[in-house]
Amino acid sequence: MTDPARPLALVAGAGHLPELVAASLDRARRPFRILAVRGFTERAMRRRADAVVDLLDIPGTLRILKEWAPAAVVPAGGVTRPSPAALLNAAHAVRNRDILKSLAGGDDRLLRAVLSLLEENGHRVLGVHEVAPDLLGRLGRHGKVEPDADAILSIATGRAMLGALSPFDVGQAAVVAAERIIAVEGPEGTDRMLARARALNRKPFGRGTPAKGTVLVKLPKLGQDLRIDLPAIGPRTVRRAAQAGCAGIAIGAGHTLVIDGEATVAAADAAGLFLIGVEVAP
Repeated sequence: MTDPARPLALVAGAGHLPELVAASLDRARRPFRILAVRGFTERAMRRRADAVVDLLDIPGTLRILKEWAPAAVVPAGGVTRPSPAALLNAAHAVRNRDILKSLAGGDDRLLRAVLSLLEENGHRVLGVHEVAPDLLGRLGRHGKVEPDADAILSIATGRAMLGALSPFDVGQAAVVAAERIIAVEGPEGTDRMLARARALNRKPFGRGTPAKGTVLVKLPKLGQDLRIDLPAIGPRTVRRAAQAGCAGIAIGAGHTLVIDGEATVAAADAAGLFLIGVEVAP
C-alpha cells in the first residue's frame, strides 16, 4: 500500500493516456505531481506539469524524484526508443550496467532496466492499472454485439498463439480467422499490423470479402510487466479492425486499457463489431 497522503509522481509521455490517468486520479482525489517528458508530453499536460525533463536526462530525473519523495512513480504514455548512441551516453551518465546490457535486447529489457534503476534509488513504481483501474476493460461483452462460434474459435487460437510467443518479446496482438493466423503484431504496433491484415484478409486491394470470424486478439504477454507495457485499444483501433475485416475484438480483462471507453464501445456498436474482455492467464 502507498501512503495516500503523499503524492504520486505521474511521468507523462506521449498521447492521451496521461490526461486520462490524471482525470482518474482527480476523481479519486488522489494527490499527484506531473513530470513531463520534453518533446513527448501533450500540450495540455505540459501546462499542468510541475517539472519537465529530457528523455535521457536520467540524473536530472532522479534528482527531481528525490526532491519530491513521491509515494510511487507512475509511468503513463509512450516514448520513442532513442538511438543506440543516445542510450549509450545516458547509460554512461548513470554508470548503470543493467541499462548497458539492455541495449542489446528488446524494449521490454530496456524498460525493465529503467524500472530497476528507479527502484534501486528507493522509488516504488506502479502501473496505470494499479492507480486508475477504472480505465481498464472488464470481463465479458462491452457492447451490443455477441461473438459467434467462428469468432470464439478465433479467440482461442489467438490466445494460444500469443501465449506461445510471449518469451520472444514480440507484439501483444494478432489477427486470427478460425485456426489461421493472418497477422502478428511486431515492433510496428497494432495499427500497422491491422493495415497488413487488411491487405492479406481482404484481397484484392484490401476491399474483398474477409475470412469468416476474423478477430483482433490483444493480450499482455505472459509475465509482462504491466507497469511499463499495458495493452491498449481505443476508437481508432476499432476503426482499423473494421477496415481489416474483423468481426470483433477480444482484450485481456483487467489487463487492457480502453481509451475513451464510451466512444470505443460506441464505435464498435456502430461498426457491428463485438468487444469482449477475456480472462488472462496468470
